[in-house]
Amino acid sequence: MAEAEGFSVLGITGPDAIPQAAPHLRQALADGHHGTMDWLAETADRRQSPRALWGDVKSVVMFGLNYGPDSDPMETLAHPGVATISVYARNRDYHDVMKGALKRIGSRFAARAGADIKVFVDTAPVMEKPLAEAAGLGWQGKHTNLVSREHGSWLFLGALFTNAELPRDAPESDHCGSCRACLDICPTDAFPAPYRLDARRCISYLTIEHKGPIEPGLRAKMGNRIYGCDDCLAVCPWNKFAQAGQEAKLMARDDLNAPPLKDLCRLDDAGFRSFFSGSPVKRIGRDRFVRNVLIAIGNSGDASFLPDVERLLRDDSALVRGMAVWALSRLAERDQFRHTAGAAMAGEGDDEVRREWQMGLEQTGPAAAQ
Repeated sequence: MAEAEGFSVLGITGPDAIPQAAPHLRQALADGHHGTMDWLAETADRRQSPRALWGDVKSVVMFGLNYGPDSDPMETLAHPGVATISVYARNRDYHDVMKGALKRIGSRFAARAGADIKVFVDTAPVMEKPLAEAAGLGWQGKHTNLVSREHGSWLFLGALFTNAELPRDAPESDHCGSCRACLDICPTDAFPAPYRLDARRCISYLTIEHKGPIEPGLRAKMGNRIYGCDDCLAVCPWNKFAQAGQEAKLMARDDLNAPPLKDLCRLDDAGFRSFFSGSPVKRIGRDRFVRNVLIAIGNSGDASFLPDVERLLRDDSALVRGMAVWALSRLAERDQFRHTAGAAMAGEGDDEVRREWQMGLEQTGPAAAQ
């Protein structure tokens, strides 16, 4: 049944199988590693155990769906004129695909077993990765993501809770050994220690969850990654055993494999919503998206982007204007930047944007990178 719905693997565990998850979560929250994701702190009590979310749960069935790419997802990093979008976001939103499949499986199971069920895909306060490890699907690697001996680091996870008693699978053990590939490749040093992630430095967090301006010291390290980051996943040695995920509903769109930054920076709100219809990218909104694109443009070293950057200096969004200032400071000659700043600062009413202009003026450019 699960295979017919596109799932690659499943395992069963109990609701009390992850006692270590709660203290690990509390430590991460105490360290501030969740950044501005306040919902993690707000739901911490319900997240610590499946029983805290649903008191009647007796068994947890964890499902994994392989979304392994059919080419190197880091290949586009060498081409600064195009965008790099995380593999998981290059087609339909996996939440929708998996939740529908889990509901169909759950309905059939509930009817046959006379049991109650609840299904969850990522958005509920469920500790999917520790539960998946307890159910034998894989183990949480040093990059904190699940690693499978059969599917590498490329598994979407979903959970089915039921009040039926089901036989348990054996948990998986850690097979990372002495490998540090995922830690060493991180562009922003987001791992303070193995098995610990500081989201405040993670490009996936910065480009997706973070709503405001991105810390200036991290922008150059983002390269052309405009939505998520796959570096730590892509270098995992266990990927050599993984097959590309051939589920048609999740095959990457050709136009999202290496979209030109020039096209993306020209999207207005309607164009953004149309282009990313059905994609998880749509949820961050046009302004945050163009913020990310402008950082990639600033990192491109390509002055041919200047007309688009100058146009976005007049954007309705202060967030976009601020990142356009930063991109201009990276690409424009010093005199050109100073001339533009003089006129723009006089009419700029947003303090954050004015700070971006001031930082640009303090650079020793041309092209702040110079």
